[in-house]
Amino acid sequence: MDVVIVPTPAEVGERAAEVTARLLRAAGSEAVLGVATGSSPLGLYAGLAERVRAGELDLSRASAFALDEYVGLPDGHPESYREVVRRTVTEPLGMDPARVHVPDGQAADLDAACVRYERAIAESGGVDVQIVGVGVNGHIGFNEPATSLASRTRVELLTDDTRRANSRFFASIDEVPRRAVTQGLGTILDARHVVLVATGSAKADAVTAVVEGPVGARRPGSVLQLHPEVTVVVDEEAAAGLELADYYCQMTDAREALLGD
Repeated sequence: MDVVIVPTPAEVGERAAEVTARLLRAAGSEAVLGVATGSSPLGLYAGLAERVRAGELDLSRASAFALDEYVGLPDGHPESYREVVRRTVTEPLGMDPARVHVPDGQAADLDAACVRYERAIAESGGVDVQIVGVGVNGHIGFNEPATSLASRTRVELLTDDTRRANSRFFASIDEVPRRAVTQGLGTILDARHVVLVATGSAKADAVTAVVEGPVGARRPGSVLQLHPEVTVVVDEEAAAGLELADYYCQMTDAREALLGD
């Protein structure tokens, strides 16, 4: 796990975009990107969009798979993740909408829809770069505490903490759906590379648990310690609880020096 600590949230977005763009170029023109929603990856997406506009990155033939979707929000609802992905990923990154996939939160048979989504990811060749944020309780995607570390795409009941955190996007917590379709932890671990972004002091405990804590279902994001290719990009506030922060900074400097050579 490579842990990169930068001073500000803006620098998190830029550094994470740099890493993601490099990995996508290496994967080729038909790369598969896994996308998260929420506030954390917005700077990353903005950095990728700048590279697309500058002609440094072409995602017109790339595919994308969203991590999750609320159950029951109607078509066109501004806070459905289908709409959020359209606004923040598909259009700014110049992606073909037909190649951008979001779990079906309105399916009559949600379990069957989850199986189809898993199959679609596999048939694409698998995710090359998976973007994730982390919730204050350590969840990634909507994999709440007590999730099986081998879980696959499924319907998840959202905790009150998660619904409270997401209520900032709605008029009130009462409007936040109680269920969501989410890729499982096992599904996320299948990605070839994972890029986790987090900013702010509210995420410090979660970042510490994910990066340095014991691996377990209490903090589902800790499963990323089992993945061979993870890059964590956080600002100084989010990194405040990391005991090995000095070491991570030394390793970042060493890697950059080698790349400079």
